[in-house]
Amino acid sequence: MNQLFYGDNLEVMQKYIADESVDLCYIDPPFNSDANYNQIYNTNGVVDKAQAQAFVDTWSWDDAANEGLKNIVTSCGSHYSRQTIELILALERVLGKSDLLAYLVSMTQRVQEIYRVLKPTGSFYLHCDIFANYLLRMLLDTIFVSQGGKMLNEIVWRYRTYQGQVKNYFPRKHDTIFFYSKSNKTTFHLLKDNIPANAIDFKRWNKYLNKNNEITGDNYPKTDSRFNGYIKRFIKENGREPNKNDVIFKIEGQTIDSVWDIKAVDPKSKDKLGYETQKPEELLERIIKASSNEGDVVLDAFCGCGTTVAVAQRLNRKWIGIDITYNAVSLILKRMEDTFGTDILEQIQLTGIPKDFKGAKALAEKKDDRLRKEFEKWAILTYTNNRGIINEDKGGDGGIDGLAYILDLDKNNDQKYNKIILQVKTGKSLTPSIIRDLDSVVNNKDGVMGVLITLYSADNLVREAKKYGTYKNNLLTKNYDKIQVINIVEVMEGARLDMPVLDMLKSAERKHKTIQLTMGEK
Repeated sequence: MNQLFYGDNLEVMQKYIADESVDLCYIDPPFNSDANYNQIYNTNGVVDKAQAQAFVDTWSWDDAANEGLKNIVTSCGSHYSRQTIELILALERVLGKSDLLAYLVSMTQRVQEIYRVLKPTGSFYLHCDIFANYLLRMLLDTIFVSQGGKMLNEIVWRYRTYQGQVKNYFPRKHDTIFFYSKSNKTTFHLLKDNIPANAIDFKRWNKYLNKNNEITGDNYPKTDSRFNGYIKRFIKENGREPNKNDVIFKIEGQTIDSVWDIKAVDPKSKDKLGYETQKPEELLERIIKASSNEGDVVLDAFCGCGTTVAVAQRLNRKWIGIDITYNAVSLILKRMEDTFGTDILEQIQLTGIPKDFKGAKALAEKKDDRLRKEFEKWAILTYTNNRGIINEDKGGDGGIDGLAYILDLDKNNDQKYNKIILQVKTGKSLTPSIIRDLDSVVNNKDGVMGVLITLYSADNLVREAKKYGTYKNNLLTKNYDKIQVINIVEVMEGARLDMPVLDMLKSAERKHKTIQLTMGEK
């Protein structure tokens, strides 16, 4: 069964993925390029906070980074190679205990685990940009090459996207993908594109080609002297005349080299899922076809919106996806359901999602700042069947943790969308003033309903909410309490927002980013 994990990929790989069990791994880890590049050459050690903020939110020098560094340098070769340890120590001397070193320590731990889980014939692809690639290349060499692996390619992905005018440098239009093997024996299939290698032959013999661009023994240009040479060669090699089932000649595309000209996902495309770093399926299809066979296991340890696992599913590979945010897990489940049908969800083993109150409480009380909103995200997306929208505002959320847009009819019976405000509270003793404040947010933000999801049961809030009247949905001709309170145990037992939510429409995913912009607006 295919597996989707919600959690830290380092912990997941260590706990759940066995040695030498994966055929192919691709990762596209987050990285804030400009902020990190500048850290290396910053002479006073002070990073521009505005520039580096996005990076700091993901990677920062903290207790986890300290523990990771200690784990690497004290392994004494039992887990990390001597070359890896020496590289990290050298980088510590150059970078200090900076956010950039935190990133490199984190990547070292994770790539080492990927190396462990890869089969001897396994392949690894790491996707990065121009600012990080030279550091990551050194790191990968110490992990793979020092232990008998090989660096096979530096693939350049040239994408075509709109970019505003730049004055001081050439427009940046490519990423780097490093391709490593774990040993000298690795699964690899040379690929060809759809452009005929010999366009003249293609045009010359087009009318003789079947749907596979083949010319068979019963349909070939008998008057063409050049082609008659292929016939003579066939007779010489086989001792007979060709018949209709024999392929005499096949026009193939050009061999794909290490420069890939693949268009990025168009922001206006129906395939765009509102995920900032979404990669095109063509890119992952090329990697998966080249370095795996049907039935092989494909791992993406930073699976984001799930392009790798969706393509692996389509190409009949087994897959493992891991992501640390429930936004990503939710989006992947929705994507798989939309692409392959509802039955696909029964074929996915989902691990890391709280199954009881104890698990929910543990998620709500995570100390890591990077995970502080994960309980909110999980609660909202679960309650809305993965169709709610999370407020990602890094500052004050204005009393809005999430939104759901529902279908309704106006007075002219025309379709319209109404807004439901979603709040999540984890406190044990909540006062009725919470309900009053939620009602105020609903009124001020043009909402029609407010839903409060609590970690603990709160009968006093349920009673208070009944005082705030009802909302009538004209499409369903049904009244709903304007303010509703539900606890997380009820959500885990199956309680859901039972209304015609906007995200039920496939177009909703494409509107995700636009809708988010209205979070704090009236």
